[in-house]
Amino acid sequence: MWRVSIGEQLSNSPDYRSILSISDEAARAQALNEHLSTRSYVQGYSLSQADVDAFRQLSAPPADPQLFHVARWFRHIEALLGSPCGKGQPCRLQASKGRRVRPQWSPPAGTQPCRLHLYNSLTRNKEVFIPQDGKKVTWYCCGPTVYDASHMGHARSYISFDILRRVLKDYFKFDVFYCMNITDIDDKIIKRARQNHLFEQYREKRPEAAQLLEDVQAALKPFSVKLNETTDPDKKQMLERIQHAVQLATEPLEKAVQSRLTGEEVNSCVEVLLEEAKDLLSDWLDSTLGCDVTDNSIFSKLPKFWEGDFHRDMEALNVLPPDVLTRVSEYVPEIVNFVQKIVDNGYGYVSNGSVYFDTAKFASSEKHSYGKLVPEAVGDQKALQEGEGDLSISADRLSEKRSPNDFALWKASKPGEPSWPCPWGKGRPGWHIECSAMAGTLLGASMDIHGGGFDLRFPHHDNELAQSEAYFENDCWVRYFLHTGHLTIAGCKMSKSLKNFITIKDALKKHSARQLRLAFLMHSWKDTLDYSSNTMESALQYEKFLNEFFLNVKDILRAPVDITGQFEKWGDEEAELNKNFYDKKTAIHKALCDNVDTRTVMEEMRALVSQCNLYMAARKAVRKRPNQALLENIALYLTHMLKIFGAIEEDSSLGFPVGGPGTSLSLEATVMPYLQVLSEFREGVRKIAREQKVPEILQLSDALRDDILPELGVRFEDHEGLPTVVKLVDRNTLLKEREEKRRVEEEKRKKKEEAARRKQEQEAAKLAKMKTPPSEMFLSETDKYSKFDENGLPTHDMEGKELSKGQAKKLKKLFEAQEKLYKEYLQMAQNGSFQ
Repeated sequence: MWRVSIGEQLSNSPDYRSILSISDEAARAQALNEHLSTRSYVQGYSLSQADVDAFRQLSAPPADPQLFHVARWFRHIEALLGSPCGKGQPCRLQASKGRRVRPQWSPPAGTQPCRLHLYNSLTRNKEVFIPQDGKKVTWYCCGPTVYDASHMGHARSYISFDILRRVLKDYFKFDVFYCMNITDIDDKIIKRARQNHLFEQYREKRPEAAQLLEDVQAALKPFSVKLNETTDPDKKQMLERIQHAVQLATEPLEKAVQSRLTGEEVNSCVEVLLEEAKDLLSDWLDSTLGCDVTDNSIFSKLPKFWEGDFHRDMEALNVLPPDVLTRVSEYVPEIVNFVQKIVDNGYGYVSNGSVYFDTAKFASSEKHSYGKLVPEAVGDQKALQEGEGDLSISADRLSEKRSPNDFALWKASKPGEPSWPCPWGKGRPGWHIECSAMAGTLLGASMDIHGGGFDLRFPHHDNELAQSEAYFENDCWVRYFLHTGHLTIAGCKMSKSLKNFITIKDALKKHSARQLRLAFLMHSWKDTLDYSSNTMESALQYEKFLNEFFLNVKDILRAPVDITGQFEKWGDEEAELNKNFYDKKTAIHKALCDNVDTRTVMEEMRALVSQCNLYMAARKAVRKRPNQALLENIALYLTHMLKIFGAIEEDSSLGFPVGGPGTSLSLEATVMPYLQVLSEFREGVRKIAREQKVPEILQLSDALRDDILPELGVRFEDHEGLPTVVKLVDRNTLLKEREEKRRVEEEKRKKKEEAARRKQEQEAAKLAKMKTPPSEMFLSETDKYSKFDENGLPTHDMEGKELSKGQAKKLKKLFEAQEKLYKEYLQMAQNGSFQ
C-alpha cells in the first residue's frame, strides 16, 4: 500500500496548496501527475478523509495518456468510493477488483404477526388478548349445580371451553391456570334433596292403597293451583302431562280397591301410582314436612352423587379436568370473610339475619358500575328472582331488601335448610357470592378470563362483578368475559316438557365423544348450536371424510421404499400441493387468531384434504406413487390440529386411533404386517383364478373381503391394476357400510326385476295387439262408432253422425299402423319365432 495516503502526500507537499488552487482542471491534473510521479507507492491502502478531499477535486480521470499516474490513482480511489461525491455528501466504499468489501445487509420487511382476538362480553367486541402476566393466563369457569344428570346444555358449555382452553394452551402456548367450581349448596339442591329424602321415607313406610289414594288427592289440590297459575307454556305442558299420568295411574288402583282384588294385584297398582305420582307427592311432602329435615348430611349426599356423575360424563367427553376444583361447601369460611369485607366497605347490609348487596350504593360510586355485561337487564325482576332461588323469593324475604334490585350475599337459614355459623346468625351462602369468594381466593383481585354459559350473564355474572369489585375496590375483576352460545334441540329450547331433554349419557349412546366434539368444532363457540340429526350427520360425514384420508395416507406410507427412495424429486403437482398446504396453515392460523374460529378452521382442513385427494387420484390415474413425505407432513399436521382440539384423545401418531382405548398403536403395529401378507396372498390367488378361469376362487376371495374381514374391523379395497388397499376401520362402521351396500344392491335388484317385468308386460301387450287383424281393431268400440265400411274402418259416430275428414284420416293412420303390425305378426308366426 502507499506508505502514506495521497491526501497526506499532498498535504505534506510544499506544492499542495498551489496544485489544489489551480482552477483549470486539466492544468491541475498535470500538476498532480508530476507531483505523484515523484512518490513511490503500491496498490491497496486505507483511505483517510484527506484522500476523499483530494479525490473530490476531479470529476473524472484525465483522458491524456501521459497523465497515467493521476489516472491510475483516480480509478483506484473510484473503485473504493464510487464516483466523486459533492461536498458534504457521504461516500460509501465499493467493491474493487483487488479487494471486495462486504455489502450492507438489510433485514426483510416481513409481515405483521397475527394476534389472538377474543370476543369479550364486557365490550361485545373482539379484543386483542393480552394476559396480565406474560404468558400466564388465569381462568375461572362457572361449573354445574349438581342436583340432576348432566345434559347437552352442559356439554355445549364445557366442550366449548375445553376447546378454547386447549387452543390457548397447546396452540398459542399460554400457561393456562384453569379453575372451576361445583355448586353443591343451592336452593334447587336443598329442595331436591328434601323431596328425595321425604319420598323415600314415604315409600319405605309402604302406604296402604286407600292411604295412597287419599294422599294423592291431597297432593293434587295444591298441584292444580300451581298448574292454573303457571304462565310459561312449556312448564304448563309438563305439569299437565304429570297430572294426566297420575289420573291414569289412579283409576286402576281405585277399581282394584273397590273390587277387593288380591294383595299382589293391588300392590302392582300401588307401585305404578307411586312411580307416576313421584314428583307430585315429593312436592306435597316437602311443603308439609320439609321444615322438619334438619340433618345436614341429607343435603350433601345428593350433590356428591351427581358431582361424580358429572365428572364421569366429562371424562367420557374427553374434557380435560380443571387444574383446581372448588366446592361451595368447602369454602364457607372464605365466603363469610368475603361478605364481611363487602359490608365493611359499605356495599352490603344486614337484614333479619341475611346480608344483601346494596346495588344503589355501588352504582352511585364514581369508581364502580353495576350491570357491566347486560345494563339493559338491570331491574328485570323475573331474572333477579330466578337468581335468588325458589326458596328465597317469599314475600318476607323480598321485604328485607332496601331495593328490589338488591341480591342476597348470605341467606339466613329457615327450618329444613342447611346452615353454617356466621356473625349474622346461622345461614348459608347466596348463589352469586360463591364464585367471587372462591375465584378471589385462588386468582386474586383480577383474573384474565371468566367463562360461563350465555344465560349466566345477568344476573349471575353481573352480580359477581359487582360484589367482587366491591370487595377488592377495583373495576377490573375480570379482563375478558367469555360466554358460550345456547344449545337448541332441533330448533327448540331443550326442556323436559317438550320431551327433548337429552342427557350426556343419552347422547353418547347415539354418537361418540369425537363426533359430538366435531359437531361443536363446526360451529362458533359463542353462537347458538342446534343439536339435531342434520348437525350430527354433518359431523359424521366430516369424520368419515378425514378418516378415509388418514387411512389412504397410511396405506401409501406402508409401500416399501429404500432409505433414499423416500426423498423424491418434486414435480409441479407436489410444488402446488405444498404451496396450498402452507396457504391453508396460514389461513388456519388467522382463523384461530380470529376468536378461535374453529368453524373456518374445519372448512380449511376439509379443503386441504380435498386437494390431497385430488393429488392422490391424479397420481393413481397415471400409475405413479404419490409423494410419501409430503402427504405424511400434511397428515401429521392435521392430526396435530385435531389433537389440539381434543378430537383425537389418544396418543395416535397419525389419524384417528384404531380399536379401543389404549390399544391403538399396538393393534395397528401388530396386525397390519399380517394383513398386508394376507392381502398380497389373496391378490396372487385372484390372479391365478382369473387366468385359470376358476370363478369359485374369485367368489371366495370376494366373500373374504365383503363378509369375513368387516366383522374383524378390516377393509380391503380392490383397485384395477393397483395393489389392494388395506385399512383398519371401526367394526361397527364397516358393518353399517356393508348393510348399506347390501341395501343399495337389493334396491338395484328390485329395480332391475321391475324393469324386466314391465318390459315383459309391454312385449306381451304388443304381441296381443299384433294378433288383432286391422279389420277388427275398431269393431269392438261400439261406444264410439255405429257404422263401419267393408275394411272395418268407422264411418259414423255412436250418434249416427258421419265422421269428419280429419277424424277419418286419423283413424286411417291407426288402421295402417295396425296393418303393418299384423303383417309382422304373420311373418313371425310363419317363421316360428314364438310358440
